[in-house]
Amino acid sequence: MSWLNLEGKIVVITGAASGIGREIAAVFAENGAKVIIADLSQKGEDVVSQLPGGRERHLYIQTDVTKVVSVEAMVKKTIAICKRIDILVNNAGILIPRLLVDPEDPKGKYELHEEEFDRMTSINQKGPYLCTQAVVREMIERKVKGVVVNITSESGLEGSEGQSCYAATKGALYAFTRSWAKELGKFGIRVVGVAAGILEKTELRTLEYEKALAYTRGITVEKLRERYEKVSVPLGRAGRLREVANLVCFLASDKASYTTGTTYNISGGKTRA
Repeated sequence: MSWLNLEGKIVVITGAASGIGREIAAVFAENGAKVIIADLSQKGEDVVSQLPGGRERHLYIQTDVTKVVSVEAMVKKTIAICKRIDILVNNAGILIPRLLVDPEDPKGKYELHEEEFDRMTSINQKGPYLCTQAVVREMIERKVKGVVVNITSESGLEGSEGQSCYAATKGALYAFTRSWAKELGKFGIRVVGVAAGILEKTELRTLEYEKALAYTRGITVEKLRERYEKVSVPLGRAGRLREVANLVCFLASDKASYTTGTTYNISGGKTRA
């Protein structure tokens, strides 16, 4: 038995086919939990097969977190197979760097358009609302003293140049975390947030993403990459995905049983100053 006592816990993780979500799934599985990967990408099948226990223990359910029908179907299938859900990790998210206004190219490629605004808010903000609502209904009905973990971002409080829409959606998760904790505490359900700063590179940091972010900041891709290598944090490096995953698992465990309504910043000490 691990120190976290997560053995046998049923954990739903959205967006766990890649990036931080995949690492969170791995750490939960290593600690004996049964993981349900709720992701639109069928790469979730491969992730499940690589977790300790593989497909015999864990499950991939193709899920569009922006569609209530898809979310409710995922929850219904999880309950049918696992009988309950103990932990929900709202991890699915998307980041499209865009300027509010681009004087050099008005209404151009790197100016924020309504379609991109709608996509980011739908996945990053509507998704957690739909998933939490559906999962918490089941927790309350089955009297499960569950945990909801919202994966937000340091930018949700600090803001971020060229990423205002993304930062706004992550700021909404801070508010969701505080508000839901107040609503759900009476049912023994905890709600916590984890806000990461600059992290090590994943496959989600594509060349197109780097070009867009560099443009919004008026620098070259090379200069952007140099900034990643010379991280301006007291610890002097980017964070590791496993460090984020370890914090998520701790907060979801009974070791953090008196913690709710709080978002934990994991950024190596990086601040606005």
